Amino acid sequence: MGDVVREMLISHDAHETRVAIVEDRVLAELYVERPKRSVVGNVYLGKVKDVLPGMQAAFVDIGLEKNAFLYVDEVVLPEDAPEPPKREIQAMLKPGQQVMVQVIKDPMGTKGARVTTEITLPGRFVVLMPFSPYLGISRKLPAEERERLHGIVAPLVPEGMGAIVRTASAGADADDLQGDIEFLLRLWRRVQHQAREGLAPEVVYTEMDLALRMVRDVFGADFKRLVVDDRKEQEKIVGFLKRSSPELVRRVSLHRDREPLFEQYGIGRQVERALRRIVPLPSGGHIAIDKTEALTAIDVNTGSYVGKKNLAETILRTNLEAADEAVRQIRLRDIGGLIVIDFIDMEDPGHRVLVQERLARALERDRTRTRVTDISRLGIVEMTRKNVTDGLYGVLTEPCPTCGGEGRVLSEATRRITTTRRLREILTTGKSSAYVVAVHPETYALLTGPGNNTVPALRAETGKHLTLIADPDCLPTDVKVLVEGRLGSL
Repeated sequence: MGDVVREMLISHDAHETRVAIVEDRVLAELYVERPKRSVVGNVYLGKVKDVLPGMQAAFVDIGLEKNAFLYVDEVVLPEDAPEPPKREIQAMLKPGQQVMVQVIKDPMGTKGARVTTEITLPGRFVVLMPFSPYLGISRKLPAEERERLHGIVAPLVPEGMGAIVRTASAGADADDLQGDIEFLLRLWRRVQHQAREGLAPEVVYTEMDLALRMVRDVFGADFKRLVVDDRKEQEKIVGFLKRSSPELVRRVSLHRDREPLFEQYGIGRQVERALRRIVPLPSGGHIAIDKTEALTAIDVNTGSYVGKKNLAETILRTNLEAADEAVRQIRLRDIGGLIVIDFIDMEDPGHRVLVQERLARALERDRTRTRVTDISRLGIVEMTRKNVTDGLYGVLTEPCPTCGGEGRVLSEATRRITTTRRLREILTTGKSSAYVVAVHPETYALLTGPGNNTVPALRAETGKHLTLIADPDCLPTDVKVLVEGRLGSL
């Protein structure tokens, strides 16, 4: 992992901000923020709308389109509040009560935002936890460095509060850490003041925009450089780093070439591939990615790859390539929840171990927490991965208006028969003698083409006059009556 050349690319215009993490010039992660940006990290003064004992949860109005969901385990009581005998939601919250909450998961589909009362304020080196008297150090740091950081940070955190020391704090001196904690304590005092003076629902703290958030949370000494194509964004980033990590400023550069930054790295082509169901593998095999309501299934296939040795070696090579590509696609698409990878069956237990090890190495680069089961005899690996946004697929695409996201459409024969049946119903039940009806252009072609012209047959069958017109605003089986009356009056 240490040999990988990592770069961060930031592209900004009036329509959106895009942040790409590139590893050896291959796109590993992509984040997109548009004017309707993510609300994860925002702190709201909310009002409890409903308390649901059966679900051990409450719905909280935070001023968004849908009420936020607050589970009982995410409720932290203030120090002066007595702990109830049982941790039951009805004993902790009441309808109409004002409560400060932080968004931990964006609204997705029909679900509102997921929130917690465990407020956390992230800085460059430290995450402040005002309600948790706990000090944690990133486990990615070596034991000696963790001990050093604990000795510096512990005396700086006020009693009753807690903090998590981030991986980015590796090598940071006492002044850096003290400055970060003092900034976060000032910020917390401002948030408390806003909450005291505010009236629910109201936002009391807004998380940084995408570019600064990624610089704060991700960009560090393991990156070769950061390239940004907008001068104002560059100045904002440099200003932030001068205060938090001056040694990283020299790694930030402004893209000046005529060719757009993302085109220079071929980001567009790689994103297009990330939106497809089938992703090719280097040797000719492929993986197929299918998302359902309950899980995401990734199926591995040899495809055109027949190998040069025996079948077992062909399967092993395909599975090894699939382990790398599956993790890359999971990171790139920000796939969360339950993920099932169906590798090709391997008879040799040693081959299964090799694939499991390759999968584990690939996952080391993933910043998002995952839990992975051992590969089964049938080649199945189950994993769970936390996600907080809709992911790339959700941001860049929307359900097909024709199939409604099913991925299948009605056959031509079904559309012709269904539409003909609806036209017959209109003609036989209607009181008028003549009709002008609009249908989808493709359906119009199906109903009026050679050998399938149903209009004369319907006229003869019902004794009524029918005129069809093509309307692109109609869905494939829509039938819209535009005009009805007597033939002479139309």
